[in-house]
Amino acid sequence: MHIILVSDRLATAKTIAITSRHVLLAAFALIAFVLTLAFTFSWWAVRHAADVRLPVLQDLIRDMQAEQQARADAVVRENLNVMAIKLGQMQAQLARLDMLSDRLSGSLGVKTSDIKPGDDGRGGPLVRDRAFTRPELDQLIDSLSSQVEKRSDAMAMIEAQALEDRIRHAMLPTSLPTTVAWDSSTYGWRIDPFTGHRAMHEGVDFPAPVGTPIFAAAAGIVTRAEHHPEYGNLIEIDHGNDISTRYAHASEIYVHVGQMIKRGEKIAAVGSTGRSTGPHLHFEVRVSGVAQNPNRFLQEAAKYAGR
Repeated sequence: MHIILVSDRLATAKTIAITSRHVLLAAFALIAFVLTLAFTFSWWAVRHAADVRLPVLQDLIRDMQAEQQARADAVVRENLNVMAIKLGQMQAQLARLDMLSDRLSGSLGVKTSDIKPGDDGRGGPLVRDRAFTRPELDQLIDSLSSQVEKRSDAMAMIEAQALEDRIRHAMLPTSLPTTVAWDSSTYGWRIDPFTGHRAMHEGVDFPAPVGTPIFAAAAGIVTRAEHHPEYGNLIEIDHGNDISTRYAHASEIYVHVGQMIKRGEKIAAVGSTGRSTGPHLHFEVRVSGVAQNPNRFLQEAAKYAGR
């Protein structure tokens, strides 16, 4: 298409050629102008709707805000429901932990009620006929956190008691010093076989063949490993807490002073050295250097040996 321009200022007529490309560009420019104008008007109308008080626009804004609030409320409710389910699962686990704690404390003789004041032992999953609110969940979380802290204290106490019992068992002479039976009636006052007079026998005897292994009745440190005029070849082990054990009349000694000894470790062999009428192990338990009746320790050792 050609356009001819005629003017008094032009000496000759001027021709302008318009192609399809020019038409398309003009159409695009017109569309862009219209869209820009519409967007500008929409933005201005929404921005100043409250000022110009257009009922239609105000209703549109209220509907948009209500829809956004509804979506936000739905997300919050969903999150609160998930939190409530998790809390229920945690409370159920806490109830199972309470049962385990009670069984352990009962078997160890530990009283955990002193560190759980005001706890009535209730538990189980959370089941309600309506959704929890945020303040209610916050309160439940605080309560659960307090309960977990108390249970942690209880479990720590049980663990400490169990460790103490293991240490006490390891350090007390409650393991048989040899595999043969002992003469439980030999502790106390008796007729001395050498003098024929009444004398105190401060231990018990294990009659056994020469060479029968002798084992440490508990863990400790060797304080004596020597020949004694009356005890013969003597071993003494310090177990801590002023408790010690003596093993006398041995034919051989396998340990030395200062050596750390484990419970049940082989330390000597039965013999008849020193003031002895025949091969046997003379076994003593002493507290602060004073001889105690070994039978009460050996009877406990016999219980463990029978298990």
